[in-house]
Amino acid sequence: MELINEDSPRRSLVNVRVGANVRLFNFVNAYGCEIGDNTRVGSFVEIQKNARVGRNCKVSSHTFICEGVEIEDEVFIGHNVSFINDKFPRAVRPDGALQTDADWTVQPTRVKKGASIGTGATILCGVIIGESAVVGAGSVVTRDVAAGSVVAGNPARLLRTNPSK
Repeated sequence: MELINEDSPRRSLVNVRVGANVRLFNFVNAYGCEIGDNTRVGSFVEIQKNARVGRNCKVSSHTFICEGVEIEDEVFIGHNVSFINDKFPRAVRPDGALQTDADWTVQPTRVKKGASIGTGATILCGVIIGESAVVGAGSVVTRDVAAGSVVAGNPARLLRTNPSK
């Protein structure tokens, strides 16, 4: 693992399984997750517990990968991409008490091999982004994206299908 920083390293890595030749840039916060071989993680990225980033991936700066997200091998994640893991987020229970982990269920999300997600995209929970699919910059993905598809918009809609996939 190579920690990239010209000035002072500021990273929080707690219980992280890190593969060979992983490059982590400044201000990465990762805990209870897995990062595969040869993956690069940009500055100001958070990867939460029970998330997985595969081999040969690039995760660009300011990205948020929450619990329950699985990113397979060779995936590109653009800058400022956010994943969501709760369909009905609330701060408190009906009785007014703050919610705890016991008050909600993680909704998993999966990004399959070779997919690309553009800058500023938001990926809602419970979706699968298919192999070699492309999500356009600024898109909001609310449902599954088929393998080889190119989607964009809010909500993301099919623009075309890549004939090679």
